[in-house]
Amino acid sequence: MIIKTEQELESLGARLAQQYPKGGVILLKGELGAGKTTLVRGALRSLGHKSSVKSTTYTIVETYELPDRTIQHFDLYRLANGAELQAMGFRDYLADNNLIFIEWPEKALGFLPKADCEVHIKYHPQGRTVEINA
Repeated sequence: MIIKTEQELESLGARLAQQYPKGGVILLKGELGAGKTTLVRGALRSLGHKSSVKSTTYTIVETYELPDRTIQHFDLYRLANGAELQAMGFRDYLADNNLIFIEWPEKALGFLPKADCEVHIKYHPQGRTVEINA
């Protein structure tokens, strides 16, 4: 599908969040600036989060406590390998009700659980192309 605006990408994030009311793992793939964090922002806003949604490039993980569940937003861009993710206690984040978004999952191959969904975002002359594999 072709996504032309930031609002459309946020709307897609909202629809994704609604598909996983009991939690899950969503892998986000795409170049720097492709819109991965924008998609997460749309998911969070649709679930009632009112504050800003920061890029997690420097913090690696941001946790958002919502009334009915917890959202974890990981950005693995700065990791050297998956062992660093394991050392920071990644498995502790895998609670049943947590919805986990992971940017740059290729940095931790072999250390991540099976994904419920993969989203590939690519630049396109009219905006972005998005491919979703659930």
